[in-house]
Amino acid sequence: MLAALALPGLQAASQTLPEGSISVDYLHYQDSQPGLKRVGVHSPSVQMTMPIAGEWLVELGVVTDHVSGATPHYHTAVSGASRMEDERVGADVKVTRYFGRATASVGLSHSGENDYHSKALSLGGTWSTEDRNTTGGLAFGVSNDTISPVNLAVIGERRHTFEWVATLEQVLTRQDVVKADLSRSEGHGYYSDPYKYVDNRPRERNSTGVLLRWNHAFEGGSALRTSYRWYSDTFGIRAHTLGAEWDRPLAGGWSVTPSVRLYTQSKADFYFDPVYDPRFGPPFPPGYTFGTTALSSADQRLSALGAATLGLKVAYAFGDGWSVYAKGERYRQSAGMRWGGDGSPGLARFDARIWQLGLSKQWP
Repeated sequence: MLAALALPGLQAASQTLPEGSISVDYLHYQDSQPGLKRVGVHSPSVQMTMPIAGEWLVELGVVTDHVSGATPHYHTAVSGASRMEDERVGADVKVTRYFGRATASVGLSHSGENDYHSKALSLGGTWSTEDRNTTGGLAFGVSNDTISPVNLAVIGERRHTFEWVATLEQVLTRQDVVKADLSRSEGHGYYSDPYKYVDNRPRERNSTGVLLRWNHAFEGGSALRTSYRWYSDTFGIRAHTLGAEWDRPLAGGWSVTPSVRLYTQSKADFYFDPVYDPRFGPPFPPGYTFGTTALSSADQRLSALGAATLGLKVAYAFGDGWSVYAKGERYRQSAGMRWGGDGSPGLARFDARIWQLGLSKQWP
């Protein structure tokens, strides 16, 4: 849904019809914790943009994710891990009409896997001043999800989400462009994890986010792209993300782009730390009573933690519109990396490696 809501970003002439292109990409993801090689993902995808009649742009995308590995039933305990395997197929289409200094677009997306299906619709538009130095945009999206886990914990549960994004982009100088996004998401329905024990979450989740970006171009063609994101939701999570990447062109059509991203969050209001009940053991929180409907979860994704991602992308342009790239990222997450306060105790360190390869072709 976030992809369907995407608006043109950080480009001086966002109402200029892009060139046609096609790209084929492959992503490999593998995460792990001490003593446990966890989930792996193989994800090929194809994206295409097609300008039509000088006024329309059609964007198409198809992705397949093959997921397998071990996932804990609760928190990060290796002893609670079970094997899982699934495959997801997603597709989206977006049509945009260009009106000189304005655009209007509509997008549809669908994602389906063994136990989860999602459909989304988005509407959006952008407009700019006569000198093209200021661009504003607004987009709305709705999604409907159906959850039917294989363990039959629930059958046909639903989740509905409404989102909007407002954006403002400003060209400051020949070298500097800034952009601000304000987003709001309001959802209700099933948010619990049916594959985790003692996981009962609120049936409503609303969130607000602010994303600030700044691009600076240097003499010689290199560019620095920086970002900061603030996030808050009704689960009680407050998060901050800092990001930076430096795009550096080299001789002979080569370029390198190192990147760094830092993240921190507070815990959800109903998250409990893994000090388990002495009577029942894990994953039950102290004082747990069977049959209780109290809100609670030991999912580490809802804990207080911090994370860092380091990446490097190497690209080569063949000429005649052809290009290829390879990108590697290393992610680490732990309670001790949280900013300005202690993270949740008892969290096992979490690591992930991501590799991407891509081939693309552009044409006028």
